[in-house]
Amino acid sequence: MQSFFRTKKTEDDKQEIVEEALLANYDSYYRLAYAYVKNPEDAGDIVQEGAYQAIKKCRTLEKPEYVKTWLYRLMLNEVFSFCRKKQKTVSTEEVVTEPWTEDRYQDMDLWKALDALEDKDRTVILLRYFEEYKISEIADIMDEKVSTIKSRLYRGIKKMRIQMENDWIWEE
Repeated sequence: MQSFFRTKKTEDDKQEIVEEALLANYDSYYRLAYAYVKNPEDAGDIVQEGAYQAIKKCRTLEKPEYVKTWLYRLMLNEVFSFCRKKQKTVSTEEVVTEPWTEDRYQDMDLWKALDALEDKDRTVILLRYFEEYKISEIADIMDEKVSTIKSRLYRGIKKMRIQMENDWIWEE
C-alpha cells in the first residue's frame, strides 16, 4: 500500500514539474512555433496542443531534471505535425493571402533565408541563436549527437549566407 502512495506522489510531482516548466518557457515555445508557421493563431494552437500533450503524457517523463529538453522535443513534434497537416490542406484549399503589414523590427532577408532551410537545420539555428541554447542542449532536445548538431548549425549558416548574398546581388 505504501508503494501506491509513493507512485501517486511521484506522478503528481511530475505533473507539477511539467506545468511549471510550461509556464516558465511558454514564450520560447511560442517563438519556436511562430518561426515555422508565421501565424500567431496557429503558433498559439501548436503550443496549446503541445502543453495539453505534455500534461497528458507527464507520466512518461523519466528524468524530471530533463523536463525542459523533453518539452522542447514534444513541442517540435507538434510543430512538425502541424506543418504536415497544413501542407495536405493547403494543396486542396484555395490559398487566402492576408494583407501585408510592415514589421520594422524584423530582418525579412534573415527570415526568408531561415525558411529556405530544412526543418532540422532551421531548428538548430533557432534554438542556438534565438533561444540561446548550448549545442549540447540542442543535441539532447533533438536526440542527436553533438557532432551532428554542429554540422547542421554550420551547414545551415552557410546556406543562409549564400541565400542572403544571392538575394542582395539580385536586389542591386
